[in-house]
Amino acid sequence: MAELEPDQVAVPLDDVDRNIIAELTRDGRMSVTQVAENVHISRAHAYTRIARLTGEGVLTKFTALVDPIKAGLKSSAYVTLKVRQHSWRELRELLRAIPEVHHIALVGGDFDVILLVRAVDNIDLRRVIFDQLQSMPGVLDTQTFLVFEDLDTR
Repeated sequence: MAELEPDQVAVPLDDVDRNIIAELTRDGRMSVTQVAENVHISRAHAYTRIARLTGEGVLTKFTALVDPIKAGLKSSAYVTLKVRQHSWRELRELLRAIPEVHHIALVGGDFDVILLVRAVDNIDLRRVIFDQLQSMPGVLDTQTFLVFEDLDTR
């Protein structure tokens, strides 16, 4: 069995850590004081825990959720890729460089990679898929699934 990279090893978490993560997942702008109150710990303890969770890579960034329609991204699709064996490492860097690609996952099954692509309209979406994704070295095939409605579950 292959060994995991150090950054792929799970960090031990207790209930306080999980509660802090849940609070910050609900609202990444929540103050440390509010997190402490909600989790029933001192502010100093909350600050120390958040610093540890951040330092250990459990909390990787604090960000805003954007409504794609209101932000002018009216066309979204999940695009699956079949890729040439051993091309993933190079390909993932090329995919990260495309601003319209909002999520990238290496998966198992009938395809190798699934992307969430958001564009201003279908013409722009077509450009990303046909001109950028399909022409990438290592991409053998694509399949596109248009998104008709997004539901945020968090």
